Amino acid sequence: MGNNQKITIKATVDAPIEKVWRYWTEPEHIKLWNNASEDWHTTAAENDLKVGGTFLSRMEAKDGSFGFDFSGVYDEVLLHKTIAYTLGDTRTVKITFTSEDEKTKVVETFEAESENSIEMQEAGWQSILDNFKRYAEK
Repeated sequence: MGNNQKITIKATVDAPIEKVWRYWTEPEHIKLWNNASEDWHTTAAENDLKVGGTFLSRMEAKDGSFGFDFSGVYDEVLLHKTIAYTLGDTRTVKITFTSEDEKTKVVETFEAESENSIEMQEAGWQSILDNFKRYAEK
């Protein structure tokens, strides 16, 4: 566990928790929402959603100029409640899902990395979460 600053982002998705969970965790859905901007996309996604299981999303600029693997190992998985994982660089992430009537509140807390500003990281992760919200509400 690093001693990095933690950043929390959130969104309330106008969809029931079962749908939100499915769209968040199934690779065929992940590929359709997991990008921070229109000029990026996720070209491949793998997800073994269990404690000790791994995940990988291949994120690439659409113009082919840059790409990276976003991957890690699950530390905690509680169906329709919590997903926690450790990234390849040892930073930790925790996502909680809370059902509120027919809506779902998604709260994501992650350890900041040192290369980019806190504001930039927060904006990037929030942008992906907002994209997820739009996708799940369709």
